[in-house]
Amino acid sequence: MVKGTQAASVIEILRKIPKRIRSKVREVTLDMAANMGMIVSHCFPKASKVIDRFHVQKLAYDAVQEIRIQHRWRALDQENQAIEVARQSGVVYQPEILANGDTLKQLLVRSRYLLFKHYDKWTASQHHRSRLLFERYPLIEHAYKLATGLGTVFRACKSKEQAFKKLALWYNAVEDCGLDSFKTVARSIQTHYLDILNFFNNRSTNASAESFNAKIKAFRSSSRGVRDIPFFLFRLSKLYA
Repeated sequence: MVKGTQAASVIEILRKIPKRIRSKVREVTLDMAANMGMIVSHCFPKASKVIDRFHVQKLAYDAVQEIRIQHRWRALDQENQAIEVARQSGVVYQPEILANGDTLKQLLVRSRYLLFKHYDKWTASQHHRSRLLFERYPLIEHAYKLATGLGTVFRACKSKEQAFKKLALWYNAVEDCGLDSFKTVARSIQTHYLDILNFFNNRSTNASAESFNAKIKAFRSSSRGVRDIPFFLFRLSKLYA
């Protein structure tokens, strides 16, 4: 653990470890932050960088949420306009109630969590809500399929070569979809694709470091009166003698 996440501070601490030992590190998992890549390059010269698949997938799911939120704001505007028209007409506004009991506004709000999950893990009520959502907003369905399609690449592909071909096909689908948020995701993947493909060497992830980080945060939050200090956490997957 090193206080803060500034590359210079972390590099200074890690270089206190003898270079002979640091050179034994063969693989480091990290996210797409530039400072993390700089730390690995300076301190572990023989290590390959592996961008955590979950950070890549999260970008895609965040893009889905951005589209959902855009539709939610439009629904709010439409509802406000309908309420004003009803008031001027001297009638009580009655929102449309969908088959599951949601209004359109509620549908868009309550769909947040199901859009972060693979459809195999949806509950019966989430399946029902998703059908209503996708019937009304096909653009959200298209975005969700792109996000889950990216996850399938990581789950199904067994080699870097296979994953490279699948990512290229996914990239083409993004180019054809016309969704700006996904084009940003695709450009980020294209920029870091070599480190992303390194995942398929050993299928390493940052899960253990993230789990440990969560435990530290829980401990800090339970310690009242203790100043909240950010720490840089990293995972070295293997040390070879």
